[in-house]
Amino acid sequence: QVQLVESGGGLVEAGGSLRLSCAASGSIYDIRNMAWYRQPSGKQRVLVASISSGGTTNYADDVKGRFTISGDNAKKTTYLEMNSLKPEDTAAYYCYAALKIRFNTSYRQYWGQGTQVTVSS
Repeated sequence: QVQLVESGGGLVEAGGSLRLSCAASGSIYDIRNMAWYRQPSGKQRVLVASISSGGTTNYADDVKGRFTISGDNAKKTTYLEMNSLKPEDTAAYYCYAALKIRFNTSYRQYWGQGTQVTVSS
Protein backbone atom coordinates (compact mmCIF):
# COMPACT_ATOMS: atom_id res chain seq x y z
CA GLN A 1 0.00 0.00 0.00
CA VAL A 2 1.52 3.27 -1.15
CA GLN A 3 1.05 6.38 0.94
CA LEU A 4 2.08 9.99 0.46
CA VAL A 5 2.21 11.85 3.75
CA GLU A 6 2.51 15.63 3.76
CA SER A 7 3.57 17.87 6.60
CA GLY A 8 4.55 21.47 7.20
CA GLY A 9 1.41 23.43 6.47
CA GLY A 10 0.07 26.11 8.77
CA LEU A 11 -0.72 29.77 9.26
CA VAL A 12 1.84 32.41 8.33
CA GLU A 13 1.82 36.16 7.79
CA ALA A 14 2.30 37.63 4.34
CA GLY A 15 5.99 37.76 3.49
CA GLY A 16 6.74 34.74 5.63
CA SER A 17 8.00 31.29 4.74
CA LEU A 18 6.91 27.69 5.09
CA ARG A 19 8.45 24.37 4.11
CA LEU A 20 6.26 21.47 3.06
CA SER A 21 7.46 17.88 3.06
CA CYS A 22 6.01 14.81 1.40
CA ALA A 23 7.25 11.31 2.08
CA ALA A 24 6.26 8.33 -0.03
CA SER A 25 6.10 4.97 1.70
CA GLY A 26 5.05 1.43 0.95
CA SER A 27 5.96 -0.97 -1.80
CA ILE A 28 7.59 1.33 -4.38
CA TYR A 29 9.78 0.17 -7.25
CA ASP A 30 10.39 3.50 -8.97
CA ILE A 31 9.22 7.10 -8.76
CA ARG A 32 9.12 8.95 -12.08
CA ASN A 33 8.29 12.36 -10.70
CA MET A 34 6.76 14.12 -7.73
CA ALA A 35 4.88 17.39 -7.58
CA TRP A 36 2.90 19.81 -5.47
CA TYR A 37 -0.57 20.98 -6.43
CA ARG A 38 -2.77 23.44 -4.62
CA GLN A 39 -6.48 23.98 -4.45
CA PRO A 40 -7.91 27.21 -3.05
CA SER A 41 -11.34 26.91 -1.51
CA GLY A 42 -13.97 26.65 -4.22
CA LYS A 43 -11.44 26.51 -7.04
CA GLN A 44 -9.74 23.85 -9.13
CA ARG A 45 -6.56 22.05 -8.19
CA VAL A 46 -3.57 23.40 -10.09
CA LEU A 47 0.08 22.49 -10.44
CA VAL A 48 2.51 24.49 -8.30
CA ALA A 49 5.81 22.74 -8.98
CA SER A 50 7.15 19.39 -10.10
CA ILE A 51 10.46 17.54 -10.04
CA SER A 52 11.54 14.51 -12.03
CA SER A 53 13.69 11.69 -10.71
CA GLY A 54 16.53 13.27 -12.66
CA GLY A 55 16.06 16.60 -10.92
CA THR A 56 14.32 18.56 -13.65
CA THR A 57 11.98 21.11 -12.11
CA ASN A 58 8.98 23.01 -13.37
CA TYR A 59 7.07 25.87 -11.72
CA ALA A 60 3.80 27.68 -12.16
CA ASP A 61 4.42 31.26 -13.26
CA ASP A 62 2.95 32.79 -10.11
CA VAL A 63 5.40 31.01 -7.81
CA LYS A 64 8.60 31.30 -9.84
CA GLY A 65 11.34 32.96 -7.83
CA ARG A 66 9.47 32.43 -4.55
CA PHE A 67 9.01 28.64 -4.29
CA THR A 68 11.64 25.93 -4.63
CA ILE A 69 10.94 22.24 -5.06
CA SER A 70 13.57 19.67 -4.20
CA GLY A 71 13.73 15.94 -3.73
CA ASP A 72 15.63 13.20 -2.00
CA ASN A 73 15.40 10.04 -4.10
CA ALA A 74 16.83 7.83 -1.38
CA LYS A 75 14.24 9.01 1.13
CA LYS A 76 11.45 9.11 -1.48
CA THR A 77 10.69 12.59 -0.24
CA THR A 78 9.99 15.91 -1.88
CA TYR A 79 10.06 19.36 -0.32
CA LEU A 80 8.49 22.68 -1.22
CA GLU A 81 10.22 25.72 0.18
CA MET A 82 7.82 28.67 0.03
CA ASN A 83 9.14 32.19 0.56
CA SER A 84 7.60 35.65 0.26
CA LEU A 85 4.19 34.12 0.79
CA LYS A 86 1.13 36.07 -0.29
CA PRO A 87 -2.52 35.80 0.79
CA GLU A 88 -3.30 34.40 -2.66
CA ASP A 89 -1.07 31.41 -1.87
CA THR A 90 -3.69 30.30 0.65
CA ALA A 91 -4.87 26.83 -0.35
CA ALA A 92 -4.81 23.15 0.44
CA TYR A 93 -1.52 21.81 -0.89
CA TYR A 94 -1.42 18.25 -2.23
CA CYS A 95 1.56 16.03 -2.89
CA TYR A 96 1.52 13.99 -6.09
CA ALA A 97 3.69 11.14 -7.29
CA ALA A 98 3.83 9.08 -10.46
CA LEU A 99 5.31 5.76 -9.47
CA LYS A 100 5.29 2.04 -10.10
CA ILE A 101 5.09 -0.60 -7.42
CA ARG A 102 6.82 -3.37 -9.44
CA PHE A 103 9.14 -3.42 -12.43
CA ASN A 104 6.45 -4.92 -14.66
CA THR A 105 3.63 -2.53 -13.77
CA SER A 106 2.68 0.82 -15.19
CA TYR A 107 3.26 4.15 -13.55
CA ARG A 108 0.23 5.27 -11.58
CA GLN A 109 -0.75 8.53 -9.93
CA TYR A 110 -0.91 8.85 -6.18
CA TRP A 111 -2.03 11.75 -4.03
CA GLY A 112 -1.47 12.80 -0.46
CA GLN A 113 -4.27 13.85 1.86
CA GLY A 114 -3.41 17.54 1.64
CA THR A 115 -2.08 20.12 4.04
CA GLN A 116 -3.56 23.58 4.55
CA VAL A 117 -1.49 26.70 4.02
CA THR A 118 -3.06 29.96 5.14
CA VAL A 119 -1.35 33.30 4.55
CA SER A 120 -2.76 36.25 6.46
CA SER A 121 -2.49 39.80 5.18
